[in-house]
Amino acid sequence: MTDAPDVSGLSLAFLGGTGEQGRGLARRFALAGHKVILGSRSAERAAAAAEGLPGDASGLDNESAALAADIVIVAVPWEGHKELLQGLATALTGKIVVDCVNPLGFDKQGAFALPVEEGSAAQQAQAVLPDSRVVGAFHHVSAVLLLDDTVDSVDTDVLVLGDDRAATDVVQALAARIPGMRGIYAGRLRNAHQVEALTANLISVNRRYKAHAGLRVTDV
Repeated sequence: MTDAPDVSGLSLAFLGGTGEQGRGLARRFALAGHKVILGSRSAERAAAAAEGLPGDASGLDNESAALAADIVIVAVPWEGHKELLQGLATALTGKIVVDCVNPLGFDKQGAFALPVEEGSAAQQAQAVLPDSRVVGAFHHVSAVLLLDDTVDSVDTDVLVLGDDRAATDVVQALAARIPGMRGIYAGRLRNAHQVEALTANLISVNRRYKAHAGLRVTDV
């Protein structure tokens, strides 16, 4: 993107940072030179998970992590999404909150999208965080690739959604900090449902082809 904001000095907190997706993203941003903070219900568990990360990495309880960082990335399981954010509304006031949660169910036929009363996980986040700037992004990035130290470039486009243009610009610029990634603006939060739901299709692709599929947007 042209005229991208300088995001190189931003610190990033990852709520649910002890899970594979959160820790994987934290690892890549730490490699890119960012200060990263893993958040968890247990500060001790977060600190232990941060020990193996490169660069400036630490672990705190979720509220302390949210307060300490410039940008907060939500990578918690869908089942605890709403309750967690409701409890952190004050700590997240005024911050850009990046939601990468995919509301999915699983049965014998594979993964499928779950209905969400607010429309999507990102819209639910904005509903319970009215004083935060919610952006949806990083839904389709393989945690396996993020955590693989033999993979130097994570070749995928990141679809970025939000109602605050300045906030989506920041998140697009953050995505570009990881080699191989590119942030692509993909519409407002009302369009987040189909982006989150597409993860179920990618899981089916991965299972059929034994791959770690990502997305590329052409002609942009």
